[in-house]
Amino acid sequence: TRTFLDVKEYPDPEVQRDRVLTLEEWQEKWVSRKIGFHQEQGHKLLKKHLDTFLKGGNGLRVFFPLCGKAVEMKWFADLGHSVVGVEISELGIREFFTEQNLSYSEEPITEIPGAKVFKSSKGNISLYCCSLFDLPRANIDKFDRIWDRGALVAVNPGDRERYVDVVLSLTRKGFHYLLAILSYDPTKYAGPPFYVPDAEVKKLFGSLCNIHCLEKVDVFEERHKSWGIDYIVEKLYLCTE
Repeated sequence: TRTFLDVKEYPDPEVQRDRVLTLEEWQEKWVSRKIGFHQEQGHKLLKKHLDTFLKGGNGLRVFFPLCGKAVEMKWFADLGHSVVGVEISELGIREFFTEQNLSYSEEPITEIPGAKVFKSSKGNISLYCCSLFDLPRANIDKFDRIWDRGALVAVNPGDRERYVDVVLSLTRKGFHYLLAILSYDPTKYAGPPFYVPDAEVKKLFGSLCNIHCLEKVDVFEERHKSWGIDYIVEKLYLCTE
């Protein structure tokens, strides 16, 4: 079979630079059930590289930027870690707790008008319903681990540097940041998820992190044909201090 794992990167990383989705458009995706990004079985590469990511740590604080209703949040909580996520869709957050059979409470976040935090009864999962860029105002403390799947690839390309600045500002010493990005022909599909070239990862993280590519996999599925593309490769990076 033909493999695209060593496919040449598209030479113009700026091709999607002006694409902008509003927070309202993301909320509408949840209402209209356009949530093809949600993985009901969780992420295969995360399972495979979990030991590398956790590195034997106990009681870690794990951050899920743009978390949606990611099932992995329950995985980490069940392993004894505490999980914090941020998501603009209240619908997505409520579905997470309902689908995972977790009772929860909700309360307003005084520092961010209109925002709420949803907490599991055990207190080990806290999901903030607000813009990620507002989150630092909530004084949420720092994190040992960050699982970024569907976050950097969803942020408007023009906001990436600001996004990485915010997320890295929330890391503790010795952090591990696991990042999944996608590679495809960006002239054929406008995103999201957006195309993030290797050079962009180096530009965004290189001055503050060691970057190691753990794996590349062909993730092309039937549904991707409707995007007008004929290949899509997922790359998993581990960024450390």
